[in-house]
Amino acid sequence: MSTATTAPSTGVRSGAVLALACAAQFVVVLDVAVVNVALPSIRADLGFGTGTLHWVIVAYALILGSFLLLGGRICDVFGRRTALCVGLALFTLSSAAAGLATNAGMLLGARAAQGLGAALIPPAALATIAITFPDPGARGRALGLYGAVTGMSASVGVIAGGVITETLGWRWVFLVNLPIGLVLAVAALALLPRQRQRAGRLSRGVASSVTASAGIFALVLGLSEGSTRSWSGAASIGPLAAAVVLLATFLGLERRDPTPLVPREIRSRPVLSAAATAFFLFGALLAFIFLGSLLMQQLLAYSSATTGLAWLAMTVTSFVAAVLTGTKLLPILGVGRLIVGGLVLLAAAAVLASLVGPDAHYASGLLPALLVAGAAGGLAAPALQIGALTGVPEHAAGVAAGLLETMRDVGGSVGIAFVATALASAAGSGSDLADGFHHAYWIVAGLAVLGAATAIATIRPNHPKAT
Repeated sequence: MSTATTAPSTGVRSGAVLALACAAQFVVVLDVAVVNVALPSIRADLGFGTGTLHWVIVAYALILGSFLLLGGRICDVFGRRTALCVGLALFTLSSAAAGLATNAGMLLGARAAQGLGAALIPPAALATIAITFPDPGARGRALGLYGAVTGMSASVGVIAGGVITETLGWRWVFLVNLPIGLVLAVAALALLPRQRQRAGRLSRGVASSVTASAGIFALVLGLSEGSTRSWSGAASIGPLAAAVVLLATFLGLERRDPTPLVPREIRSRPVLSAAATAFFLFGALLAFIFLGSLLMQQLLAYSSATTGLAWLAMTVTSFVAAVLTGTKLLPILGVGRLIVGGLVLLAAAAVLASLVGPDAHYASGLLPALLVAGAAGGLAAPALQIGALTGVPEHAAGVAAGLLETMRDVGGSVGIAFVATALASAAGSGSDLADGFHHAYWIVAGLAVLGAATAIATIRPNHPKAT
Protein backbone atom coordinates (compact mmCIF):
# COMPACT_ATOMS: atom_id res chain seq x y z
CA MET A 1 0.00 0.00 0.00
CA SER A 2 1.45 3.37 -1.01
CA THR A 3 2.18 5.92 1.68
CA ALA A 4 3.28 9.49 1.02
CA THR A 5 6.41 10.66 2.78
CA THR A 6 5.21 14.24 3.05
CA ALA A 7 2.03 15.84 4.30
CA PRO A 8 -0.75 16.78 1.92
CA SER A 9 -0.28 20.09 0.18
CA THR A 10 -2.11 23.12 1.50
CA GLY A 11 -2.62 26.73 0.49
CA VAL A 12 -0.48 27.98 -2.37
CA ARG A 13 1.12 24.56 -2.85
CA SER A 14 -2.25 22.84 -3.32
CA GLY A 15 -3.18 25.48 -5.89
CA ALA A 16 0.05 24.77 -7.77
CA VAL A 17 -0.68 21.03 -7.67
CA LEU A 18 -4.15 21.66 -9.09
CA ALA A 19 -2.68 23.83 -11.85
CA LEU A 20 -0.21 21.05 -12.68
CA ALA A 21 -2.95 18.40 -12.87
CA CYS A 22 -5.16 20.61 -15.05
CA ALA A 23 -2.30 21.51 -17.39
CA ALA A 24 -1.26 17.87 -17.79
CA GLN A 25 -4.82 16.79 -18.65
CA PHE A 26 -5.17 19.79 -20.97
CA VAL A 27 -2.18 18.63 -23.03
CA VAL A 28 -3.51 15.04 -23.29
CA VAL A 29 -6.92 16.10 -24.64
CA LEU A 30 -5.48 18.92 -26.73
CA ASP A 31 -3.30 16.49 -28.69
CA VAL A 32 -6.37 14.69 -30.02
CA ALA A 33 -7.89 17.83 -31.55
CA VAL A 34 -4.81 19.85 -32.47
CA VAL A 35 -3.85 17.43 -35.28
CA ASN A 36 -7.15 17.65 -37.18
CA VAL A 37 -6.42 20.88 -39.00
CA ALA A 38 -2.87 19.75 -39.87
CA LEU A 39 -3.95 16.52 -41.62
CA PRO A 40 -3.94 17.86 -45.21
CA SER A 41 -0.37 19.17 -44.78
CA ILE A 42 0.76 15.90 -43.21
CA ARG A 43 -0.73 13.92 -46.10
CA ALA A 44 1.05 16.10 -48.67
CA ASP A 45 4.45 15.84 -46.96
CA LEU A 46 4.52 12.20 -45.90
CA GLY A 47 2.47 10.57 -48.63
CA PHE A 48 -0.45 9.23 -46.61
CA GLY A 49 -3.28 7.65 -48.57
CA THR A 50 -6.83 8.84 -48.06
CA GLY A 51 -7.74 5.57 -46.36
CA THR A 52 -4.88 5.72 -43.85
CA LEU A 53 -4.75 9.41 -42.93
CA HIS A 54 -7.28 9.05 -40.12
CA TRP A 55 -4.81 6.77 -38.32
CA VAL A 56 -2.77 9.83 -37.38
CA ILE A 57 -5.59 10.52 -34.91
CA VAL A 58 -6.73 6.95 -34.27
CA ALA A 59 -3.24 5.63 -33.39
CA TYR A 60 -3.02 8.08 -30.50
CA ALA A 61 -6.59 7.71 -29.27
CA LEU A 62 -6.54 3.91 -29.61
CA ILE A 63 -3.48 3.37 -27.42
CA LEU A 64 -4.59 6.05 -24.97
CA GLY A 65 -7.99 4.44 -24.43
CA SER A 66 -6.57 0.93 -24.22
CA PHE A 67 -4.01 1.56 -21.52
CA LEU A 68 -5.75 4.02 -19.19
CA LEU A 69 -6.81 1.28 -16.76
CA LEU A 70 -3.30 -0.14 -16.65
CA GLY A 71 -2.03 3.42 -16.26
CA GLY A 72 -4.19 3.75 -13.16
CA ARG A 73 -2.73 0.55 -11.72
CA ILE A 74 0.82 1.78 -12.39
CA CYS A 75 -0.09 5.04 -10.67
CA ASP A 76 -1.27 3.21 -7.54
CA VAL A 77 1.74 0.85 -7.45
CA PHE A 78 4.60 3.20 -8.23
CA GLY A 79 3.06 6.45 -7.05
CA ARG A 80 1.36 9.40 -8.70
CA ARG A 81 4.63 11.35 -8.97
CA THR A 82 6.47 8.57 -10.79
CA ALA A 83 3.56 7.76 -13.10
CA LEU A 84 3.04 11.41 -14.07
CA CYS A 85 6.74 12.04 -14.71
CA VAL A 86 7.21 8.85 -16.75
CA GLY A 87 4.06 9.57 -18.73
CA LEU A 88 5.14 13.14 -19.46
CA ALA A 89 8.65 12.02 -20.44
CA LEU A 90 7.40 9.38 -22.89
CA PHE A 91 4.77 11.75 -24.28
CA THR A 92 7.35 14.51 -24.81
CA LEU A 93 9.99 12.30 -26.44
CA SER A 94 7.34 10.76 -28.72
CA SER A 95 6.15 14.25 -29.69
CA ALA A 96 9.70 15.04 -30.80
CA ALA A 97 9.78 11.85 -32.87
CA ALA A 98 6.43 12.76 -34.46
CA GLY A 99 7.63 16.25 -35.32
CA LEU A 100 10.78 14.85 -36.94
CA ALA A 101 9.04 11.97 -38.78
CA THR A 102 10.18 11.41 -42.36
CA ASN A 103 7.57 8.86 -43.40
CA ALA A 104 4.08 7.70 -42.52
CA GLY A 105 5.18 4.65 -40.52
CA MET A 106 7.47 6.71 -38.30
CA LEU A 107 4.72 9.21 -37.57
CA LEU A 108 2.17 6.53 -36.72
CA GLY A 109 4.63 4.77 -34.41
CA ALA A 110 5.39 8.04 -32.66
CA ARG A 111 1.67 8.77 -32.26
CA ALA A 112 1.12 5.34 -30.70
CA ALA A 113 3.98 6.00 -28.26
CA GLN A 114 2.44 9.38 -27.46
CA GLY A 115 -0.79 7.60 -26.57
CA LEU A 116 1.06 5.16 -24.30
CA GLY A 117 2.70 8.01 -22.41
CA ALA A 118 -0.58 9.93 -22.27
CA ALA A 119 -2.35 6.90 -20.72
CA LEU A 120 -0.36 7.44 -17.51
CA ILE A 121 -1.27 11.09 -17.18
CA PRO A 122 -5.08 11.37 -16.57
CA PRO A 123 -5.19 8.70 -13.80
CA ALA A 124 -2.24 10.34 -12.05
CA ALA A 125 -3.74 13.82 -12.45
CA LEU A 126 -7.19 12.84 -11.16
CA ALA A 127 -5.77 10.80 -8.29
CA THR A 128 -3.52 13.72 -7.33
CA ILE A 129 -6.53 16.01 -7.09
CA ALA A 130 -8.47 13.45 -5.04
CA ILE A 131 -5.62 13.09 -2.54
CA THR A 132 -4.61 16.77 -2.43
CA PHE A 133 -8.17 17.91 -1.70
CA PRO A 134 -9.69 15.45 0.81
CA ASP A 135 -12.39 17.92 1.91
CA PRO A 136 -15.55 17.31 -0.20
CA GLY A 137 -16.16 21.01 -0.81
CA ALA A 138 -12.58 21.74 -1.85
CA ARG A 139 -12.49 18.61 -3.98
CA GLY A 140 -15.69 19.64 -5.73
CA ARG A 141 -14.27 23.06 -6.59
CA ALA A 142 -11.00 21.50 -7.79
CA LEU A 143 -12.74 18.91 -9.97
CA GLY A 144 -15.05 21.60 -11.32
CA LEU A 145 -12.03 23.53 -12.56
CA TYR A 146 -10.41 20.32 -13.84
CA GLY A 147 -13.55 19.44 -15.78
CA ALA A 148 -13.77 22.95 -17.17
CA VAL A 149 -10.18 22.81 -18.43
CA THR A 150 -10.77 19.36 -19.94
CA GLY A 151 -13.88 20.59 -21.71
CA MET A 152 -12.19 23.57 -23.32
CA SER A 153 -9.15 21.58 -24.50
CA ALA A 154 -10.71 20.32 -27.73
CA SER A 155 -11.83 23.77 -28.88
CA VAL A 156 -8.46 25.30 -28.07
CA GLY A 157 -6.81 22.43 -29.93
CA VAL A 158 -8.71 23.18 -33.14
CA ILE A 159 -7.77 26.87 -32.97
CA ALA A 160 -4.14 26.19 -32.03
CA GLY A 161 -3.75 23.57 -34.75
CA GLY A 162 -4.88 26.02 -37.42
CA VAL A 163 -2.64 28.85 -36.23
CA ILE A 164 0.46 26.67 -35.78
CA THR A 165 0.03 24.88 -39.12
CA GLU A 166 -0.43 28.12 -41.05
CA THR A 167 2.45 30.00 -39.38
CA LEU A 168 5.09 27.41 -38.41
CA GLY A 169 4.12 24.24 -40.29
CA TRP A 170 2.53 20.96 -39.21
CA ARG A 171 5.66 19.62 -37.49
CA TRP A 172 5.34 22.26 -34.79
CA VAL A 173 1.94 20.86 -33.84
CA PHE A 174 4.02 18.11 -32.22
CA LEU A 175 7.28 19.93 -31.44
CA VAL A 176 5.47 22.53 -29.32
CA ASN A 177 4.96 19.75 -26.75
CA LEU A 178 8.69 19.67 -25.96
CA PRO A 179 8.94 22.79 -23.79
CA ILE A 180 5.48 22.19 -22.33
CA GLY A 181 6.25 18.59 -21.36
CA LEU A 182 9.61 19.57 -19.86
CA VAL A 183 8.07 22.30 -17.70
CA LEU A 184 5.29 19.99 -16.48
CA ALA A 185 7.73 17.17 -15.63
CA VAL A 186 9.95 19.53 -13.61
CA ALA A 187 6.88 20.89 -11.83
CA ALA A 188 5.72 17.35 -10.98
CA LEU A 189 9.12 16.50 -9.48
CA ALA A 190 9.06 19.69 -7.42
CA LEU A 191 5.45 19.63 -6.22
CA LEU A 192 4.42 16.01 -5.74
CA PRO A 193 5.63 13.95 -2.76
CA ARG A 194 7.63 10.76 -3.10
CA GLN A 195 5.77 7.55 -2.27
CA ARG A 196 6.82 4.14 -1.01
CA GLN A 197 5.19 0.98 -2.32
CA ARG A 198 5.46 -2.75 -1.93
CA ALA A 199 7.43 -4.47 -4.64
CA GLY A 200 5.70 -7.06 -6.77
CA ARG A 201 2.13 -5.80 -6.64
CA LEU A 202 2.05 -4.92 -10.32
CA SER A 203 3.59 -8.20 -11.47
CA ARG A 204 0.99 -10.26 -9.61
CA GLY A 205 -1.76 -8.56 -11.61
CA VAL A 206 0.07 -8.52 -14.93
CA ALA A 207 -2.20 -11.12 -16.58
CA SER A 208 -5.32 -9.09 -15.82
CA SER A 209 -3.60 -5.87 -16.85
CA VAL A 210 -2.47 -7.19 -20.24
CA THR A 211 -5.81 -8.89 -20.94
CA ALA A 212 -7.81 -5.77 -20.10
CA SER A 213 -5.59 -3.51 -22.22
CA ALA A 214 -5.68 -5.95 -25.15
CA GLY A 215 -9.47 -6.29 -24.88
CA ILE A 216 -10.04 -2.54 -24.87
CA PHE A 217 -7.55 -2.14 -27.74
CA ALA A 218 -9.45 -4.71 -29.81
CA LEU A 219 -12.80 -3.10 -28.97
CA VAL A 220 -11.74 0.42 -29.99
CA LEU A 221 -9.96 -0.93 -33.10
CA GLY A 222 -13.07 -2.83 -34.19
CA LEU A 223 -15.26 0.23 -33.65
CA SER A 224 -12.85 2.41 -35.61
CA GLU A 225 -12.69 -0.01 -38.53
CA GLY A 226 -16.44 -0.50 -38.51
CA SER A 227 -17.15 3.22 -38.63
CA THR A 228 -14.63 3.96 -41.41
CA ARG A 229 -14.98 0.81 -43.55
CA SER A 230 -17.72 -1.78 -42.96
CA TRP A 231 -19.35 -3.33 -39.91
CA SER A 232 -19.62 -6.64 -41.76
CA GLY A 233 -15.97 -6.90 -42.81
CA ALA A 234 -13.29 -8.99 -41.15
CA ALA A 235 -11.40 -5.85 -40.17
CA SER A 236 -14.19 -4.94 -37.73
CA ILE A 237 -15.73 -8.32 -36.85
CA GLY A 238 -12.36 -9.91 -35.98
CA PRO A 239 -11.28 -7.30 -33.43
CA LEU A 240 -14.76 -7.06 -31.90
CA ALA A 241 -14.93 -10.85 -31.45
CA ALA A 242 -11.45 -10.83 -29.92
CA ALA A 243 -12.56 -8.03 -27.59
CA VAL A 244 -15.47 -10.12 -26.30
CA VAL A 245 -13.17 -13.07 -25.57
CA LEU A 246 -10.43 -10.96 -23.98
CA LEU A 247 -12.78 -8.93 -21.78
CA ALA A 248 -14.60 -12.07 -20.65
CA THR A 249 -11.21 -13.58 -19.79
CA PHE A 250 -10.33 -10.42 -17.88
CA LEU A 251 -13.47 -10.72 -15.76
CA GLY A 252 -12.62 -14.34 -14.97
CA LEU A 253 -9.07 -13.45 -13.98
CA GLU A 254 -10.30 -10.60 -11.79
CA ARG A 255 -12.54 -12.93 -9.80
CA ARG A 256 -9.63 -15.29 -9.03
CA ASP A 257 -6.79 -12.77 -8.64
CA PRO A 258 -5.87 -11.98 -4.98
CA THR A 259 -4.57 -8.58 -6.18
CA PRO A 260 -6.99 -7.69 -9.01
CA LEU A 261 -6.43 -4.84 -11.43
CA VAL A 262 -9.63 -3.21 -10.17
CA PRO A 263 -9.34 -3.44 -6.36
CA ARG A 264 -12.37 -4.80 -4.54
CA GLU A 265 -12.66 -1.63 -2.48
CA ILE A 266 -13.60 0.41 -5.56
CA ARG A 267 -16.12 -2.13 -6.86
CA SER A 268 -18.73 -0.07 -5.10
CA ARG A 269 -21.97 1.36 -6.35
CA PRO A 270 -20.73 4.99 -6.68
CA VAL A 271 -17.63 4.07 -8.74
CA LEU A 272 -19.32 1.54 -11.02
CA SER A 273 -22.39 3.74 -11.47
CA ALA A 274 -20.23 6.69 -12.43
CA ALA A 275 -18.26 4.52 -14.87
CA ALA A 276 -21.41 3.17 -16.54
CA THR A 277 -22.89 6.66 -16.83
CA ALA A 278 -19.59 8.04 -18.17
CA PHE A 279 -19.85 5.64 -21.11
CA PHE A 280 -23.09 7.28 -22.29
CA LEU A 281 -22.23 10.85 -21.27
CA PHE A 282 -18.95 11.01 -23.15
CA GLY A 283 -20.29 8.86 -25.97
CA ALA A 284 -22.92 11.54 -26.56
CA LEU A 285 -20.69 14.54 -25.80
CA LEU A 286 -17.71 13.53 -27.95
CA ALA A 287 -20.02 12.48 -30.78
CA PHE A 288 -21.69 15.92 -30.52
CA ILE A 289 -18.28 17.60 -30.87
CA PHE A 290 -17.30 15.31 -33.76
CA LEU A 291 -20.54 16.04 -35.61
CA GLY A 292 -20.35 19.76 -34.89
CA SER A 293 -16.94 20.12 -36.52
CA LEU A 294 -18.12 18.26 -39.63
CA LEU A 295 -21.40 20.16 -39.80
CA MET A 296 -19.64 23.52 -39.66
CA GLN A 297 -17.15 22.65 -42.39
CA GLN A 298 -19.24 20.43 -44.67
CA LEU A 299 -22.78 21.79 -44.33
CA LEU A 300 -22.17 25.43 -43.38
CA ALA A 301 -18.85 25.78 -45.31
CA TYR A 302 -16.91 27.29 -42.39
CA SER A 303 -13.13 27.45 -42.63
CA SER A 304 -10.97 25.62 -40.09
CA ALA A 305 -10.25 28.83 -38.18
CA THR A 306 -13.91 29.88 -38.19
CA THR A 307 -14.90 26.43 -36.95
CA GLY A 308 -12.50 26.73 -34.05
CA LEU A 309 -13.79 30.17 -33.13
CA ALA A 310 -17.39 28.96 -33.36
CA TRP A 311 -16.63 26.36 -30.67
CA LEU A 312 -15.61 29.07 -28.21
CA ALA A 313 -19.28 29.58 -27.30
CA MET A 314 -19.51 25.99 -26.05
CA THR A 315 -16.06 26.23 -24.44
CA VAL A 316 -16.84 29.34 -22.39
CA THR A 317 -20.26 28.06 -21.36
CA SER A 318 -18.81 24.72 -20.29
CA PHE A 319 -16.07 26.43 -18.27
CA VAL A 320 -18.52 28.68 -16.42
CA ALA A 321 -20.97 25.83 -15.75
CA ALA A 322 -18.19 23.55 -14.47
CA VAL A 323 -16.88 26.19 -12.07
CA LEU A 324 -20.42 26.83 -10.81
CA THR A 325 -20.94 23.11 -10.38
CA GLY A 326 -17.91 22.74 -8.14
CA THR A 327 -18.42 25.94 -6.14
CA LYS A 328 -22.18 26.54 -5.91
CA LEU A 329 -24.44 23.84 -7.31
CA LEU A 330 -22.98 20.62 -5.90
CA PRO A 331 -23.80 21.40 -2.23
CA ILE A 332 -27.36 22.27 -3.22
CA LEU A 333 -28.29 19.64 -5.80
CA GLY A 334 -25.88 16.74 -5.25
CA VAL A 335 -24.14 14.58 -7.82
CA GLY A 336 -27.13 12.60 -9.09
CA ARG A 337 -29.32 15.56 -10.03
CA LEU A 338 -26.44 17.40 -11.72
CA ILE A 339 -25.55 14.37 -13.85
CA VAL A 340 -29.14 13.70 -14.89
CA GLY A 341 -29.77 17.39 -15.56
CA GLY A 342 -26.64 17.63 -17.70
CA LEU A 343 -27.58 14.58 -19.75
CA VAL A 344 -31.11 15.89 -20.35
CA LEU A 345 -29.65 19.20 -21.52
CA LEU A 346 -27.25 17.35 -23.81
CA ALA A 347 -30.16 15.49 -25.40
CA ALA A 348 -31.92 18.82 -25.92
CA ALA A 349 -28.77 20.30 -27.50
CA ALA A 350 -28.59 17.39 -29.95
CA VAL A 351 -32.23 17.93 -30.94
CA LEU A 352 -31.56 21.64 -31.51
CA ALA A 353 -28.49 20.84 -33.63
CA SER A 354 -30.51 18.37 -35.72
CA LEU A 355 -32.62 21.30 -36.91
CA VAL A 356 -29.66 23.19 -38.38
CA GLY A 357 -29.84 23.42 -42.18
CA PRO A 358 -27.36 24.57 -44.84
CA ASP A 359 -28.75 28.12 -44.78
CA ALA A 360 -28.78 28.45 -40.98
CA HIS A 361 -27.29 31.52 -39.35
CA TYR A 362 -24.80 30.95 -36.56
CA ALA A 363 -26.56 33.11 -33.94
CA SER A 364 -30.05 31.76 -34.49
CA GLY A 365 -29.27 28.22 -35.66
CA LEU A 366 -26.09 26.77 -34.23
CA LEU A 367 -25.35 28.97 -31.22
CA PRO A 368 -28.31 27.82 -29.05
CA ALA A 369 -27.27 24.17 -29.44
CA LEU A 370 -23.65 24.97 -28.54
CA LEU A 371 -24.65 26.96 -25.45
CA VAL A 372 -26.95 24.20 -24.18
CA ALA A 373 -24.31 21.52 -24.86
CA GLY A 374 -21.68 23.57 -23.04
CA ALA A 375 -23.91 23.88 -20.00
CA ALA A 376 -24.62 20.14 -20.16
CA GLY A 377 -20.97 19.15 -20.13
CA GLY A 378 -20.12 21.67 -17.43
CA LEU A 379 -22.80 20.27 -15.13
CA ALA A 380 -22.43 16.54 -15.70
CA ALA A 381 -18.70 15.91 -16.24
CA PRO A 382 -17.36 17.40 -12.97
CA ALA A 383 -20.22 15.86 -10.98
CA LEU A 384 -19.40 12.47 -12.48
CA GLN A 385 -15.74 12.77 -11.50
CA ILE A 386 -16.68 13.75 -7.96
CA GLY A 387 -19.09 10.84 -7.66
CA ALA A 388 -16.50 8.36 -8.92
CA LEU A 389 -13.73 9.48 -6.55
CA THR A 390 -15.69 10.15 -3.38
CA GLY A 391 -14.83 7.63 -0.67
CA VAL A 392 -12.13 5.88 -2.73
CA PRO A 393 -9.07 4.98 -0.60
CA GLU A 394 -5.79 6.68 -1.51
CA HIS A 395 -4.08 3.52 -2.74
CA ALA A 396 -6.91 2.84 -5.24
CA ALA A 397 -7.51 6.40 -6.48
CA GLY A 398 -5.41 5.87 -9.62
CA VAL A 399 -7.36 2.82 -10.78
CA ALA A 400 -10.68 4.54 -10.03
CA ALA A 401 -9.58 7.51 -12.12
CA GLY A 402 -8.29 5.17 -14.85
CA LEU A 403 -11.60 3.30 -14.93
CA LEU A 404 -13.53 6.54 -15.36
CA GLU A 405 -11.18 7.79 -18.08
CA THR A 406 -11.32 4.42 -19.85
CA MET A 407 -15.12 4.55 -20.00
CA ARG A 408 -14.83 8.11 -21.28
CA ASP A 409 -12.61 7.04 -24.19
CA VAL A 410 -14.50 3.83 -24.99
CA GLY A 411 -17.84 5.62 -24.81
CA GLY A 412 -16.52 8.36 -27.08
CA SER A 413 -15.29 5.77 -29.58
CA VAL A 414 -18.68 4.06 -29.61
CA GLY A 415 -20.56 7.34 -29.99
CA ILE A 416 -18.36 8.55 -32.82
CA ALA A 417 -18.55 5.16 -34.54
CA PHE A 418 -22.35 5.22 -34.45
CA VAL A 419 -22.74 8.75 -35.82
CA ALA A 420 -20.00 8.24 -38.43
CA THR A 421 -21.88 5.16 -39.64
CA ALA A 422 -25.11 7.18 -39.82
CA LEU A 423 -23.42 9.85 -41.94
CA ALA A 424 -21.81 7.25 -44.21
CA SER A 425 -25.13 5.43 -44.66
CA ALA A 426 -26.87 8.65 -45.60
CA ALA A 427 -24.16 9.46 -48.13
CA GLY A 428 -24.27 5.95 -49.58
CA SER A 429 -28.03 6.06 -50.05
CA GLY A 430 -27.89 9.42 -51.80
CA SER A 431 -29.70 11.25 -49.01
CA ASP A 432 -29.28 14.96 -48.51
CA LEU A 433 -26.28 15.88 -46.31
CA ALA A 434 -28.53 17.73 -43.87
CA ASP A 435 -30.64 14.57 -43.44
CA GLY A 436 -27.52 12.60 -42.52
CA PHE A 437 -26.66 15.07 -39.78
CA HIS A 438 -30.29 15.07 -38.62
CA HIS A 439 -30.25 11.30 -38.06
CA ALA A 440 -26.79 11.38 -36.49
CA TYR A 441 -27.80 14.01 -33.94
CA TRP A 442 -30.78 11.91 -32.94
CA ILE A 443 -28.34 9.11 -32.13
CA VAL A 444 -26.52 11.57 -29.85
CA ALA A 445 -29.81 12.43 -28.17
CA GLY A 446 -30.54 8.72 -27.68
CA LEU A 447 -27.16 8.11 -26.03
CA ALA A 448 -27.76 11.04 -23.69
CA VAL A 449 -31.20 9.72 -22.73
CA LEU A 450 -29.72 6.26 -22.04
CA GLY A 451 -27.12 7.93 -19.85
CA ALA A 452 -29.78 9.79 -17.89
CA ALA A 453 -31.73 6.54 -17.40
CA THR A 454 -28.55 4.79 -16.20
CA ALA A 455 -27.84 7.58 -13.73
CA ILE A 456 -31.41 7.55 -12.40
CA ALA A 457 -31.32 3.77 -11.96
CA THR A 458 -27.88 3.46 -10.35
CA ILE A 459 -26.80 6.71 -8.70
CA ARG A 460 -28.30 7.50 -5.31
CA PRO A 461 -30.13 10.84 -5.52
CA ASN A 462 -28.31 12.28 -2.50
CA HIS A 463 -24.83 10.88 -3.16
CA PRO A 464 -22.64 12.71 -2.57
CA LYS A 465 -23.08 16.35 -1.61
CA ALA A 466 -20.09 18.53 -0.90
CA THR A 467 -20.36 20.45 2.28
